[in-house]
Amino acid sequence: MTSLTPSSPAAALHPRAGRRCHNMLNSLHSTHYFSPDVGRELAGIGITNPRAVNFAVRTAAMGPVGAGAVTAAFYNYKYDLVAEHVPAIWRVASPEDVLAARARAVDATLRRLLGEEAIASPEMAEAAELALRAAEACSRSGRPLYAAHADLPVPEQPHLAYFHAATLLREHRGDGHLAVLLNAELDAVEALVSHTATGKGMTPKWIFSTRGWTQEDWDAAVERLRARGLLDGAGELTEAGVALRGDIEEATDRLDRAPYEHLGAAGVERLTELGSAFIGAALTAGAFPADLLGKA
Repeated sequence: MTSLTPSSPAAALHPRAGRRCHNMLNSLHSTHYFSPDVGRELAGIGITNPRAVNFAVRTAAMGPVGAGAVTAAFYNYKYDLVAEHVPAIWRVASPEDVLAARARAVDATLRRLLGEEAIASPEMAEAAELALRAAEACSRSGRPLYAAHADLPVPEQPHLAYFHAATLLREHRGDGHLAVLLNAELDAVEALVSHTATGKGMTPKWIFSTRGWTQEDWDAAVERLRARGLLDGAGELTEAGVALRGDIEEATDRLDRAPYEHLGAAGVERLTELGSAFIGAALTAGAFPADLLGKA
């Protein structure tokens, strides 16, 4: 495995290097939310509703929490939807059972998407080592989803360790991102609408089916954003809207810089390279629905 130390000031990180690395890791983490393996494993312990499955696998690290805590931590889900399934899921299966089922599902998903050769490769072991090293500099303070996952043991198998580290880094950035959204005074639906308007977020179809919001909720948020001068009459971001979304990402970068500074420029570049290859293979294998992202 490669042995890297944090870079010297002469090899400072590019301002967006952490974001680019995160995008590779987050995409790999996100494959399991769309995996039939997760549904199969959760069904085996009694959780069959697709929405309940989603809440269970992402929340289990926090323990048997209620709908309020989940809504707060997830930010952009409608409370009414969360309350339909939480805490009822914990009467069906314990968080420990869910975590074990998720681990089995992730193992099956990564083997299916990446192939056995990649799973057993020295590159996978190297990626796991680098991602875990970056995660050493994450902070628990104000980051509930990261902190909960940070209390879980690191799996022994490199591909599962890589997934674990990717999850830590994803939730660390995500928790910080929510603080930035609050500071930008974007509520749950406004955050979704403005992100979708960038062309990089989920389509309304997927938001309605997974987050619990309705067309009426969406339209009301559009009007609020128009009143703030962030969307135009066609629902596109105005100059002010583009600037706000850019400021949000840059502020999120600042709150998330510690792990990547700790890893150093060379390590971040290498982890991004390895992560890009893995998620590229997963995309080729059809990891995500074709209509997941976009404006409509």
